[in-house]
Amino acid sequence: MGLTYCLLASGSKGNAVYVAAGPTAILVDCGLSARELLRRLDSCGLAAASLKAILITHEHRDHMAGVRVLAKNLRLPVLATRATWAACGDMQATRHQAFAAGEVFSLGGLQVQSFSTPHDAVDSVGLVISAGAARLGLCTDLGQALGLIERRLMGCQGLILESNHDPELLAQGPYPPWLKQRVRSRHGHLSNQQGAELLGKVHHPELSQVTMAHLSQTNNRPELAAQAAGQALAGLGSRASLTLARQDAPTAVMEL
Repeated sequence: MGLTYCLLASGSKGNAVYVAAGPTAILVDCGLSARELLRRLDSCGLAAASLKAILITHEHRDHMAGVRVLAKNLRLPVLATRATWAACGDMQATRHQAFAAGEVFSLGGLQVQSFSTPHDAVDSVGLVISAGAARLGLCTDLGQALGLIERRLMGCQGLILESNHDPELLAQGPYPPWLKQRVRSRHGHLSNQQGAELLGKVHHPELSQVTMAHLSQTNNRPELAAQAAGQALAGLGSRASLTLARQDAPTAVMEL
């Protein structure tokens, strides 16, 4: 059994990733309104009725703004660590299923390996989602790529990695000093070069799909993110295809 996935949105204004294996589909984060999320699913030919759960990586609004309404409308459970759930605020009658960072659990035909990430959230996690031999690593919103993260991402055929900002554009941009410091801190976001370096460290011959995600619309340019990741792949003689996720439109539906 393989994996199907699509980044429905990626960036500081909203994030959501659809992942499916056979009849089981989940949504990782829902930073879009429920209406917009459903519209994007439909535009990609993906059935909202196939969703079995929403998994939240952390409590920042661009990852969970639409969770309560979507979960209520589709009657979906929401999976999050206890600390993340507590930080999400009023979720009314939303059904919560807790997991601990580092835990491995199953959702239908999907196996999920969670792992802690260094970000300015209460308990943020990255994920490796697998079905049979197919493995997808999802790791954005981190200020540094620790050894644990590299070990967890090893052997994935598909990767979704952060390529948030260009340091020069960030330094010269309109953000106030405190926010610039937050972005480039060890609990902030990876730059294009840092994302490319992580890609180089976890690359292996069976890697087939790479998506660079969470690009800042203010402090980055798609061509700069593509150049950094593309050079890393070229230097390794990689055959993996490279995609840049967008804020305003979904990626193509990809398969592993």
